[in-house]
Amino acid sequence: MTEVDAFDVILLAAGSGSRFGGRKLLAPYGDGVLLDGALAIALAAPVRGVIVVTGSDADEVARVARRHAEAVGQSARLNLVHAPDYAQGMGVSLAIGARALPADTAGVFVLLGDMPRIPQGVFATLKQAVLDGAPAAATTYRGQRGHPALIGKTLIPRLLTLTGDAGARSIFQDLGDALALVDSSDEGVLFDVDVRDDLAR
Repeated sequence: MTEVDAFDVILLAAGSGSRFGGRKLLAPYGDGVLLDGALAIALAAPVRGVIVVTGSDADEVARVARRHAEAVGQSARLNLVHAPDYAQGMGVSLAIGARALPADTAGVFVLLGDMPRIPQGVFATLKQAVLDGAPAAATTYRGQRGHPALIGKTLIPRLLTLTGDAGARSIFQDLGDALALVDSSDEGVLFDVDVRDDLAR
């Protein structure tokens, strides 16, 4: 296993989607449900494994993830972990996911289950920024920070300490200019589903 190969994904799929009215990731979207969109992106990314963190509606979310991975022949790359305290916030779920990372992980992409339009091209560019020495890299669109984000191996221990709703942004705030910003021409790096009307966008 070379450093280039030792990248992984944490896909956060634990939230209850309260603004949406609940069961957000299980809402119909495209030919499946919303989570299928994010899973398709994660499993097509240039990484060795995808860790899906469940929380609310855990059994159904896990079932969707397993079904999707099996359908595309990627079951071996899927790792499901559960965050029992998911209601405390994204940071808790991210820490749970980080604990499941292999010890030799060179970097981990953080994806959100309600973001189904992330362009595949950004993964290679973010990965190269970290391989070139950046401690972390983030996607932007017209100056606005988006997803995915990539956390390099030196910062993975910080993920393990996250609590409450403090996500990767809390780590990036301390990096200043050391954070590599990768501009995308695709607004899919910003598109997420918060309320039901967003499904029609």
